[in-house]
Amino acid sequence: MNERTFRVLMIAPTSFFADYGCHVRILEEARALQRLGHRVTIATYRNGRNLPDLDIRRTLPIPWRQHYEVGSSRHKIAFDALLGAKTLQILLQERFDVIHAHLHEGALIGLVLGRMFGLPVVFDFQGSLTEEMIDHRFLRRDGLFYAPLRKLETWIDHTVPLILTSSNNAERILVEEFGCDPDRIRPLPDCVDVTTFAPLTEAERTQRSAERQRLGIPADAPVIVYLGLLAPYQGTDLLLQAMRHIRARRADVYLLLMGFPGIEMYRSQAEQLGVADRVVFTGRIPYEQAPAYLKLGDVAVAPKLSLTEGAGKLLNYMALGLPTVAFDTPVAREYLGAWGVYAERGNAESLAEKLLSVLADRELQEHLGGQLRQRAAELYDWNHAAHQIVDVYMEALGGYRRSATSSPQIRSVDQR
Repeated sequence: MNERTFRVLMIAPTSFFADYGCHVRILEEARALQRLGHRVTIATYRNGRNLPDLDIRRTLPIPWRQHYEVGSSRHKIAFDALLGAKTLQILLQERFDVIHAHLHEGALIGLVLGRMFGLPVVFDFQGSLTEEMIDHRFLRRDGLFYAPLRKLETWIDHTVPLILTSSNNAERILVEEFGCDPDRIRPLPDCVDVTTFAPLTEAERTQRSAERQRLGIPADAPVIVYLGLLAPYQGTDLLLQAMRHIRARRADVYLLLMGFPGIEMYRSQAEQLGVADRVVFTGRIPYEQAPAYLKLGDVAVAPKLSLTEGAGKLLNYMALGLPTVAFDTPVAREYLGAWGVYAERGNAESLAEKLLSVLADRELQEHLGGQLRQRAAELYDWNHAAHQIVDVYMEALGGYRRSATSSPQIRSVDQR
């Protein structure tokens, strides 16, 4: 194994850190690389939560947009321009070996500045840019901007030398839908810290009862847990509709709905559906507290509708030994395998039926939870993934040197 130490500049076009989704992947990759002795610097937006063990560099603020951004927004053009400027400043002041660019905006910045500074770029692909915009209802397929944005996305996918994908399904999307060369793609599925996310112990059961009661949940009630963003493409609306079907059959079941944004909107929906007394909203849960809150549940749920994005929350559920019900999507099947319980995608009644079937069978819960825990430990450990990332860095550096040798333009930059 190559023991070279890398100086890595990660470009994160998001308000890192914010306790969800792609942020967790960025965080865990950086920490895993640092455990191997590599130096990681993260360039990101102005907003977000600082973490003491990470070197995070932030952009200048935007006076007209002070609050945190989730998903697509027209203001991201300004955010990304500032991020490009910040990344340029960092590169002018310090030396790095590789640019690790997250998301398409990060890859675009990385491609431009990587060429200027003679650095190889690795693109961390976590889903289609245009499909995410459609999921967030920011873009329409028949809209004016869809075609040019799709072309830009395709150009980025084809131009970056090496691509890490957050799932095998993402690799399929790049090859089949965007025509990418599979030889440039390195699947690196989301992983989990199986030490931090560990099953409930007997010693923790008393504490769990007290914590449930603090939240207004009876100590012995069956509890469904969800932790993630609250949004239509995440299936939040459908989950609340499923709770209406569940409440009609079993009035003792509670849903612990953890996440943000739109809490008041979804609280209103719960009231309209007649399930407000069985849904507990916690708001944003810090990532460090996620294991403790998830252990309050008997069954986990993942009603995400997106067919292109990753689903890292599934791995947290798995590592905790929680039986998991998910909508039937390629990514859910990739992670959960034969031990997941799958509802018809987009069908609230099917989701309710699957949740009820698991809640009714304690032996099934223990069996599925145990198998999922074992699967997470064997296949999805960040410590193993970090070595794969370093191998890709070595490959990217070797490929860039070969390219520089054959390209006078790049060679002149590299020999500045």
